Amino acid sequence: MLTVVKKSFISGVMAIAIVPMAIPVVAHHAFSAEFDAQKPFELKGVVTKGKWVNPHSWVYVDVKNADGTVTNWGFEFGSPFALKQKGLTKATLPAGTEVTVKGYLAKDGQSFGYSTSITLPDGKVFQTGGAQDAPTTPPRATN
Repeated sequence: MLTVVKKSFISGVMAIAIVPMAIPVVAHHAFSAEFDAQKPFELKGVVTKGKWVNPHSWVYVDVKNADGTVTNWGFEFGSPFALKQKGLTKATLPAGTEVTVKGYLAKDGQSFGYSTSITLPDGKVFQTGGAQDAPTTPPRATN
């Protein structure tokens, strides 16, 4: 009888110990947590760097403003594996590549956004998003 009680106790302790390990998976943010589906953008600029990391890749682009100044924008892409399946790798976007990025602006007004597509100088377009709750219709930029 004591063995059954010990086993039940140990099983309960193990179950409680495993729960905190699952929290980081649940903590992954959704599109709507950071980005505004009512604020689409289309920006042209020059790639400065790319980070192919999980769970989201990031591409940084220098965008020339109307006043001639330059702002470095960060764009969230899908996972490296998902991008590779679409033919887009870090080697596809070396620094200095001129691109057009479409997507949705950050809610907090900072210079970053969720990218839905990127167009290369030769006209090739790659779908870049990966968030399950992101808008499914292509954005129409208002800027």
